Amino acid sequence: MNAIGDPLLEVQQVAAFAVDPLFLCVTRVSTFWQGSALTNASGFFFERGARLYLVTSRHVVVDEPTNHRPNRLEIELHTDAENLAQSVAFSVPLHVWGQPVWRQGCDAGGCIDVAVVELDRSRLPPGVVLRAFTPTHLTATHTEVRAGEPLLVVGFPLGFHDVLHHLPVVRHAAMASSYGMRFGGEGYFLTDARTHRGTSGAPVVMHRADGGHATRALPWRLLGVHSVRLDVGHRDLVRDESLGLNCAWYADILLTLTQDVGP
Repeated sequence: MNAIGDPLLEVQQVAAFAVDPLFLCVTRVSTFWQGSALTNASGFFFERGARLYLVTSRHVVVDEPTNHRPNRLEIELHTDAENLAQSVAFSVPLHVWGQPVWRQGCDAGGCIDVAVVELDRSRLPPGVVLRAFTPTHLTATHTEVRAGEPLLVVGFPLGFHDVLHHLPVVRHAAMASSYGMRFGGEGYFLTDARTHRGTSGAPVVMHRADGGHATRALPWRLLGVHSVRLDVGHRDLVRDESLGLNCAWYADILLTLTQDVGP
């Protein structure tokens, strides 16, 4: 039994280099209307050229069916590369002069449940520690992703996370539909994973083993943005378990949503 003062009981100071950089790409998102907290979600950073974006699900920033209309987000940012226990809440306004600041997209199948908000680098706290996906992390060809491919969904299910180091958790997933094909004509693919509320906006990634120079520091392919769990309306709630399937919108939409300010 450890005595008081035993080093095993002391809080360990963890530096950024000690964790997989994937964890530093993802941030906890909280939505607010004025001073009232509304919901929790997940988000991640995407960088194109000199510009930095927060990516999350569109229904996190606005959801007309439920009249969810926050006016700002808060994200957690690490502020000390030597001690991940140090963080601040960073406020992200969603409207300027009454106009929405996020970008969203539609295609032939309808609206896409992805939104990006540009972050003003000059407003970020001093010493901010984060990692970001870039266009080089997007999958070049659909043949690289096979049916049943092991994936990860990185986020904050029900808001759960490492509250000391402010880091997300990882859930295992598998590719559950044909990657590259629009499932049911929509711009998403399916994953087989156990997910919860709060995971909306989480990146869906696959480890990349090629070790390319541009992605060596962050060896993950960004495949999609987790949206919602899927179910069938005729399921017997007593006899039938939930499907355990989810939709993830193809991440290449990020190229469209950032193309006019990219290199």
